[in-house]
Amino acid sequence: MTDCSKHHHTHDLHAACCGHDGDDKIDLGRRFTLDMLAGGGLAAMLGSFAAGLPSMARAQSDDVVRIGYLPITDATPLLVAHAKGYFADEGLEAEPPTLIRGWPPLIEGFAADKFNLVHFLKPIPVWMRYNNNFPVKIMAWAHTNGSALVVGQHTDVVDFGGLAGKQVAVPFWYSMHNIVLQFALRTHGIKAVIKPDGAPLAPDECNLQVLPPSEMPPALAARKIDGYIVAEPFNALGELKAGARMLRFTGDIWKNHPCCVVCMNEKVTREKPEWTQKVMNAVVRASIYASENKLEVATLLSKDGAGYLPAPADVVIRAMTLYADNPDYIASGAIANVDEYRNGRIDFQPWPYPSATKLIVEEMNRTVVSGDTTFLNGLDPDFVVNDLVNYAFVKAALEKYPAWRNDPSVTQGSDPYVREEVLKL
Repeated sequence: MTDCSKHHHTHDLHAACCGHDGDDKIDLGRRFTLDMLAGGGLAAMLGSFAAGLPSMARAQSDDVVRIGYLPITDATPLLVAHAKGYFADEGLEAEPPTLIRGWPPLIEGFAADKFNLVHFLKPIPVWMRYNNNFPVKIMAWAHTNGSALVVGQHTDVVDFGGLAGKQVAVPFWYSMHNIVLQFALRTHGIKAVIKPDGAPLAPDECNLQVLPPSEMPPALAARKIDGYIVAEPFNALGELKAGARMLRFTGDIWKNHPCCVVCMNEKVTREKPEWTQKVMNAVVRASIYASENKLEVATLLSKDGAGYLPAPADVVIRAMTLYADNPDYIASGAIANVDEYRNGRIDFQPWPYPSATKLIVEEMNRTVVSGDTTFLNGLDPDFVVNDLVNYAFVKAALEKYPAWRNDPSVTQGSDPYVREEVLKL
C-alpha cells in the first residue's frame, strides 16, 4: 500500500466511524475542554459555553424528552425507546435524539440543560457530582458488558503483558475502560503512565491517552496507537475495517459490568416525579426489548436501519451478537471465563447494582488519570452508593416490567436486586 492509498484508506475509515467527512481533526478547543474537565473546571467552562447558546432550548423548561448520546451501543435503551415509540406510549413528547461525537461536549450539553436524558460512562457522574458539585443522578444502567480491548495487526501483543512499551487509547479518564485496563495492567506488572507523544517509555510502562471513540479505529489503522479499549461498535468496526485483533472482552474480566448509565438532573427528578417515572418506564421497556431482540435492534440502530449509529448493519450486528459462538475468540483467549460468566458480548438490564458503584469508587482511587483527583480523597463508597443513584424510579419500572430478570446478566434463582462483583483475568 502506498502512502497515498494508506491515507485514503484512513480517511474513508474516519468517515465510516464518524458519519461525516474525514477532514475533521482534534482541535485545540477540544483539548482545552478535556483539560478543563479533568481539572474540575466544569462550572467555569459552562459560563462561556452557555453564553454561546442563544437559541438552544432548555431541557428543564418543558416536558419534552431531549436525549443526547454518543454513537455507541451503550445508548441502545434510549434510542430504542424513541424508535419504538415507548415515550409516546407514556404520553410524552420526545425529540429525535441528538448524536454527539465525544464525552466532553455531551457533558457540556447536559450541564447546560440542552439534554434532560443522557448516557454517561459510569465514573463520569461520580466525577461530576463530587468534583464539580453538579446535581447529576444515575437513574439506571444502560447496559452491561459491551466493550473490549483491541490491538493493531502491526503489534505482537497477545496478552496484557505485551502492552508494555505500547500506546493505548481510552475514551475518557473517568471510565470503566480505564479502570478495567489498569486493573489488567497491574495484574501483569505493567505501569499505566500518561506521557506526551514520543516520550520514552520504560520497559514496564504502557502509555495512555484519551481519544473520542470515533477516532480510535482510524488512529489504529494509521498506527498512531497500538490498541484501544472502548464501547461497541468501535471494536467490531476495528476488527472489520482497521486491522484490529480482539485481545479481551471487558465483560469477560468484570462479570456483567456496567459501562454507561442513564442520567438525569436531580432537580428534574425532584420537580417532575411523574414525568421522571414515565421516562424510566419507557427506558426499562426498551432495555427488555433490546435484550430479547438483539439482531433486530442492531439492524434498527445501524445506518442501514433508522440511522441512529453511523456504522453499517454488519458492524453493529457483530458488536451485539458475535461472542462465545466464535471459536476464534475462545482460542485466542479473548474470552476465558465464558463457562462461569455465561453472558453476552453486550446485555441489557437496567438495575444499578449498589455493589458495582462501590467497586468503581474504590477502583477510581487506584486508577491513573490526568488532572486533579483530590475529590476522591476521603470519598466514602457507601455514601456514594446512596447519594449518587436514584433507585426508586427504576425499581418501580422494573416491577412493572418483570421480564428484565430474564436477561443473561441477571443471576437466576436469587434476589435479582443483589449481587457480588466478580473481577478477574
